[in-house]
Amino acid sequence: MQVIRGFHNLRPEHRGCVATIGNFDGAHLGHQAVFRHLLQEGERLALPATVISFEPHPLEFFSPQAAPARLTRLREKLSVLESAGIQRVMLLEFNARLAAMSAEAFIQRILISGLGIRYLLVGDDFRFGQGRAGDTALLHAAGQQHGFGVESMDTVVAERERISSTRIREALARGDLELARRCLGRPYRICGRVVYGDQRGRSIGFPTANIGLHRKASPLHGVFAVQAHGLGEQPVPGVANIGNQPTVDGDRRYLLEVHLFDFSQDIYGRHLEIDFHKRLRNEKHFDSFEQLRRQIERDARAARKILNVRSTESNIE
Repeated sequence: MQVIRGFHNLRPEHRGCVATIGNFDGAHLGHQAVFRHLLQEGERLALPATVISFEPHPLEFFSPQAAPARLTRLREKLSVLESAGIQRVMLLEFNARLAAMSAEAFIQRILISGLGIRYLLVGDDFRFGQGRAGDTALLHAAGQQHGFGVESMDTVVAERERISSTRIREALARGDLELARRCLGRPYRICGRVVYGDQRGRSIGFPTANIGLHRKASPLHGVFAVQAHGLGEQPVPGVANIGNQPTVDGDRRYLLEVHLFDFSQDIYGRHLEIDFHKRLRNEKHFDSFEQLRRQIERDARAARKILNVRSTESNIE
């Protein structure tokens, strides 16, 4: 999959495509339906399927402190797009200049002059341009004038409710990982690289793989039964805590700590994919390491039972 980072990196060979536009946070089943339909049109017209997306998320530009937690970081989203078969991604930096661009200018500069689109697929509630003034009616009019087709897709539903990134965030916030899985079409997953921590877990018999999330907000908090991918052919089961820690400048950072069952390899620097299967409890404050150790033992037993992993008599050092 080819990633075009910025309008300035468009080349003549990028002209001529079928495209869709959106943030696609989570790349859930509704988004995947869009991708499948786009690929079908691409095959019909013998043109590459292109996703036009934005970085950062527009809400992170307009209201950085109030922006919702991302379901997927950019790397994770690109991985899902590639797995879906998308051939190209056009990443537009969402900055003051793009925010001030009129809907008409967006159509002319990006869609027509830049990408030379032949077909555009959007969601049924799609709005774009300065002040969200552009809509599907404007796109249809432009398509008739410039010779590209426009189609809007109906909402995809699960359990008679619309599948959306907001609905998935709400499900994750209350620990409903099963609903999130049904909306995503897969377990909720967080990816990241294993970094050095303070090694407190090792001191009480529960070494953890610490994964820095590089997020301003997390859609998940608490303790979970998980599986880690990226350490071999089979996933490695474990128990994980995801929460925030204060930093020296008064801000907070999010950290994912994963204790892998019956596993003792050195994996610093490895990139892991963590699938969340069930929330065990909320975060707690403990007055002593002994209280923490006992709670982790209970969490580990519960996670082993959920993941159908045989219990062991001793802790893995």
